[in-house]
Amino acid sequence: MTRFVSSSLALAAALVFTLTACGGGDDKASAPQTPAPSTPSSTPPEAVTATADPSTGLVVRTEADLTKALLELSDLPAGFTREQDEADDGSKPFSSTSSRCKTLVKYLNATEAPGSQATVSRSFSGGQEGPYIDFSFDSLGSVEKVGSLREKYADAVTACPKVTMRAEGEGSTTMQVDELTAPAYGTKPYAFRLMGVSGPKRGLEFTALITGVNDVMLSVSVLAGDESVLAAAAEAGATKAQAVLKPAT
Repeated sequence: MTRFVSSSLALAAALVFTLTACGGGDDKASAPQTPAPSTPSSTPPEAVTATADPSTGLVVRTEADLTKALLELSDLPAGFTREQDEADDGSKPFSSTSSRCKTLVKYLNATEAPGSQATVSRSFSGGQEGPYIDFSFDSLGSVEKVGSLREKYADAVTACPKVTMRAEGEGSTTMQVDELTAPAYGTKPYAFRLMGVSGPKRGLEFTALITGVNDVMLSVSVLAGDESVLAAAAEAGATKAQAVLKPAT
């Protein structure tokens, strides 16, 4: 997040200027005009069967393995474009004065999931007004580690009612944190929303989901889109991931 739940949390800070230029202002972002991602195309993806390190018992996956599971532009409906990959600039757009929010802020500002052995991500946009959708994978080495991190993330969201988001050159926006009913894709999916409730980006909506695909954590996030977009994106991302990232032998 900047690639944990998905690098769209970085986009939330960077693309906020685009939303303003398109008339977002203090109003809630308009509903996306572009269809949400559907299930991947009928062309069968190449499956990748991982191996376990005999010395640790952990599953080993490379960035190349994970990249094969990322959605391609051809997997999405017409109207989407792929966002250019950008190097992490070290920014930390999220903060809080509450000790209860320390863990969530840490996760939101992180460049990868805690304990990740390999991380990849890919972002798409459906036009100037969105939705902006990001998919990422973190290889954690075991199903148990994925499940443990999922629970820690859920605890962090539950403990923290609000965080502050600041974009360069703008004031701070208070973002309310709410758990969502997660779309049922992958293993033990968990979803939440950040909603701007005060400040220059009041009404800005960010939804995110994390879910397990064997020993890999799939993160999907949507900026300037609603829960239906998140659900469709989660289905597309998890369907391909489950077809590609086979359990270790």
